[in-house]
Amino acid sequence: MTAGYNKPVLVLNADYQPLSWYPLSVVSWKDAVKSFFMGRAHIAASYDLTLHSPSFEMDMPSVIVLNEYIKPQKRPAFNRVNLYLRDMFECQYCGKEGNIPGIRKGGALTLDHVIPKCVGGGRGYKNMVASCSPCNTKKGGRTPKQAGLKLLSKPHHPTVRELWKNSRIIDPTGRFPEQWVPYLNIEEPED
Repeated sequence: MTAGYNKPVLVLNADYQPLSWYPLSVVSWKDAVKSFFMGRAHIAASYDLTLHSPSFEMDMPSVIVLNEYIKPQKRPAFNRVNLYLRDMFECQYCGKEGNIPGIRKGGALTLDHVIPKCVGGGRGYKNMVASCSPCNTKKGGRTPKQAGLKLLSKPHHPTVRELWKNSRIIDPTGRFPEQWVPYLNIEEPED
């Protein structure tokens, strides 16, 4: 297989909206073709590549639409990318910019528990922030106050709108395959 066959496929809900925005709902071309043949989705757009088997040929899907509507989550799921996006890919102790592959070079970021796990701090948006390695090491298993650090912003559960706005600030060009653009309403999504 050539590199062209590693292209992602955008997954849209039955209402032609992305199944999720953060991270954007994508699957491999193999999963997209499987969903198509199992009757779970139909193909809305294709890349200029052809898939071949001994007895069949088809264009490689670039956008698929689910045949059944899946109710979207009201609040973004907790994951590393969403937390970094909420925190604008910046250390929440010193403000150092983190690396965003393909967009900007910066230091490596880690996830930090504001109230350390060792004293009962939980995992989630309200107790975790993006942190550069030096600040995370300095803080260790202590609270920010105990370590002499101050949070630049209070941890909170982000909204879809907040993540969308942050993503447009970080990468205003939105590097999407051209086949996706008609299906990505590049305006702000509703909460």
